[in-house]
Amino acid sequence: MNVLDEIIAGVVDDLKKRESEVALSDVKRRAQKAPDAHDALALLREREGAVAIIGEIKRATPMIGPLARIDDPGALAAAYEAGGASAISVCTESRHFLGSLKDLDAVRAAVDIPVICKDFIVTSYQIHEARAHGADLVLLMTQALDQPALVSLLERAHSLGMHALVEVHSRLEVLRALDAGAKIIAVNACDLTTMDVDRDVIEQVIDIIPSDVVAVAESGVRGPHDVFEYAKWGADAVLVGEALVTSRDPQACLSDMVSAGSHPALRTDRKERVRWALEGDAERRPHGSKPPGT
Repeated sequence: MNVLDEIIAGVVDDLKKRESEVALSDVKRRAQKAPDAHDALALLREREGAVAIIGEIKRATPMIGPLARIDDPGALAAAYEAGGASAISVCTESRHFLGSLKDLDAVRAAVDIPVICKDFIVTSYQIHEARAHGADLVLLMTQALDQPALVSLLERAHSLGMHALVEVHSRLEVLRALDAGAKIIAVNACDLTTMDVDRDVIEQVIDIIPSDVVAVAESGVRGPHDVFEYAKWGADAVLVGEALVTSRDPQACLSDMVSAGSHPALRTDRKERVRWALEGDAERRPHGSKPPGT
C-alpha cells in the first residue's frame, strides 16, 4: 500500500462514520440552502496577465508531519486575503493534514474570495458536504480516481454551481482531466503515491494544458522566485501552503508572492511565457525585465 492508498483508506473509514451520522439527503438539503458559490473560474481568468496566488491552510503533511499550530484558520485566511490571495485552499483531511470541515466553516465566514475544499474526494457525499460548508471549489485527484469516477464527480460539482481543481502529475493525467471536462487543472509537483516533490514536473506537464483552461501549479513553493518560475513555465495560478503557514508573517509572505506573480516579465499570455521559458532567451523578456531575486 502506497501513501495515497493509505490516506484514502483512512478517508473512507472517516466518511463511513459521517454518513452514518448525517444522511446524504440531509447533506444535500444543507448544500441547497448554502449561499451561491463564487465563480472562481471567472475570477482566476480575469487576472489580466498577473498570476493568481492561492493561499493554503494546512497544519501538517504526510511527509513532514506537523507544520504549524493554527488555532484560528479564519484569521489566517483573512490575512491571506489582505495579502492579495485570489482564493483560499483549506485542507480538511483529518488524519494526515489535521484539518476538518470546521476549518472550512471558519474560513468561509472570514473571507469574501473563493474557498477550495482540499480533501481526498472519492464520493459525491463529500462534494455535497463541501458545498454545505461553503466551498466554491473542490479538489479532484486523477491519481485517486478512475475515469468514470472522475467524470461523475466533476459533473456533480458543476451541478452544484461549483468548480473543481482537477489535480494531475503527468501529461497523461492532463489528457484524462481534459477528457473529463476540467476547466481548472492543477499540476502537482508532489507524487501522491510517494510524497516526493519534483519541481521539474511543473515545467514538463503544464505546457500541454490548453490556454482556455486555467493552469494551477502546486507544491514546492519556497519563495517568490518559485512563483515566478512556475508562472514562467505557464502557470495561471500558484498554490502556496507550507511557506505561508510556517512564515512569521503570512500576510507579508503572501504579498511578496503576489508581487512575484505580477512581475512585468509575466504580462504576456501563457503561450508566450512558455515559449520564453523553453527558449531561455533573456531578450524576449518585456522591457528587459529580470526575474525576482536576480
